[in-house]
Amino acid sequence: MGEPLLSHAVRAAKWARGTAVRARRRAEQIDTVPALGARARSRPPLRPLHLSLLGGRTLNLALPCPVPVADVAQMQLHLESHGRVEQLPLEQEPQPDGSTLLTLTTPLRHARHNPPGTRGPRLTDGLWRMSLVAVDHQGRIRRTPIAALGDAVSDGPTLRTPPDPATGVQYRVVRTLDGHAMVKVSGPRRQAELTSLDLKWDRITVKGRLIAVRAAGGHYTAEAVRRGVGATPLAIATHWQGQEFTFDLPLTEMSRGGRAQRMWDIRLSAGTTHLKIARRLTDVRSPKRVFRTPFRSVALEDGTVLRVHAHLSAAGTLAVSCAPFVTPEDTNR
Repeated sequence: MGEPLLSHAVRAAKWARGTAVRARRRAEQIDTVPALGARARSRPPLRPLHLSLLGGRTLNLALPCPVPVADVAQMQLHLESHGRVEQLPLEQEPQPDGSTLLTLTTPLRHARHNPPGTRGPRLTDGLWRMSLVAVDHQGRIRRTPIAALGDAVSDGPTLRTPPDPATGVQYRVVRTLDGHAMVKVSGPRRQAELTSLDLKWDRITVKGRLIAVRAAGGHYTAEAVRRGVGATPLAIATHWQGQEFTFDLPLTEMSRGGRAQRMWDIRLSAGTTHLKIARRLTDVRSPKRVFRTPFRSVALEDGTVLRVHAHLSAAGTLAVSCAPFVTPEDTNR
């Protein structure tokens, strides 16, 4: 390898290492909360072998047992926040080397956004301290905080901490300033979630549901808004069933008045409140690249044939482009 090429390769390697370090530091800053996870005179934290949240709501934990199994009557994971305690039993799994692994897999639930009776601890918004609690046969309690793991930085196709696909609640495993693990719970924001997009030869049907909206669904009106200055929204007839909505795109009105292609955004409106219909409750990092939809030729009742593309934008919002390429005048020539 020549000297110029070698020096270029060295510089490129240094730049790559620096970029990885900066990305790791940014991820650590995002996942670090300004709180102390340990109480006064607490034990040193126990480092887990595995700690993750999968699918946006399933807590997975594997801990080495810090005391002989024969000395304890019960092992639990405690989640504590503002005086509330959720107690979760840990499974004991003997290992080939004679040690014992404490494991837990449980769905997390929100106290307000999940219906009562569902399995799993019911958490409220805020930070929940994680600790291992061992109770011996004499009733003595040994409490050990759990250390946070250093999460690997990932820029793959999926998000590391996606929202709960059922409720939109965000559960994240975070670290405190002193390196202890906590679960951070954030309630969902008000939004209109796209659940289905049916592409047919004569219509396009949109289905979705409201998230974290207190008003009844009927208070909202579906609209198509043309991109541009001074565009007047088109009201869309919508069928409501509770917080779920269904409507057909008004393609006739959206294509009227010209043959140029037009781009439309689809939203729900109630007074001055506007909710863009979007696909957000997913772990996909780039919705536009993954949820790809084909261009479709749609025939209207008056004989017009449209070239329509209903798709998700880079932000996950629903957008529709349409343009007529066959009109009744064309067929009569």
